[in-house]
Amino acid sequence: MPRLEEHCWSCSCSRRRDQNCTPVSPWITSRVGKVMSSLNSLISLAYSTLASNEGRSLMRRSIVLFSVGAFLALVLNLLQIQRNVTLFPEEVIATIFSSAWWVPPCCGTAAAVVGLLYPFIDRHLGEPHEFKREWASVMRCIAVFVGINHASAKLDFANNVQLSLTLAALSLGLWWTFDRSRSGLGLGITIAFLATLITQFLVYNGVYQYTSPDFLYIRSWLPCIFFSGGVTVGNIGRQLAMGPQEKVHND
Repeated sequence: MPRLEEHCWSCSCSRRRDQNCTPVSPWITSRVGKVMSSLNSLISLAYSTLASNEGRSLMRRSIVLFSVGAFLALVLNLLQIQRNVTLFPEEVIATIFSSAWWVPPCCGTAAAVVGLLYPFIDRHLGEPHEFKREWASVMRCIAVFVGINHASAKLDFANNVQLSLTLAALSLGLWWTFDRSRSGLGLGITIAFLATLITQFLVYNGVYQYTSPDFLYIRSWLPCIFFSGGVTVGNIGRQLAMGPQEKVHND
């Protein structure tokens, strides 16, 4: 009898434990299986995308845009430092081209994102950009953008309001001369707004600073530079994304 009672007690306890544990274990297993299957599908999708012609083209365009953005960041930041507009710590000034190490990678990454976003938005809206689609126009746009950035450090006005209004007019003139698309205008304004907020955050946290800030912690003309830079990088991205049939048609 004791053995039978012990056997019954052990069976009832084990039965209770099984009832308590059984619902949890299959749920965890199913969730883990779903996560693993999702990861496998994402990896296979990414591999197939990169292996395709479109994926290779996307990688080439990203590398070119990153290189252009990093190079322009070095050159333009050097112009700003020479005019004592941007101040970095002394140990940073001693680095290559008097620029902080993180500036070129960040600008290159931003250029790659913006340059890929412009043709994507054009396709999504169903409004292909066809205004001045040739490399000569793109190179002129880059030259005008460098000129606007140089003017922000070189020109002397009675006050910063006049300088900001002048640069705003030049930036809109750049968009009208080399873009004239609604998507380009909207993306340029969005990029200028977001980039200005990020710059405010960086300056507020002491990453670097501007001499004589007049717009919270930065210079009031900085959104104009971001706007014209977005339009310039967008035109480069559009030109790189142009297919062979479009090039033959334009020629």
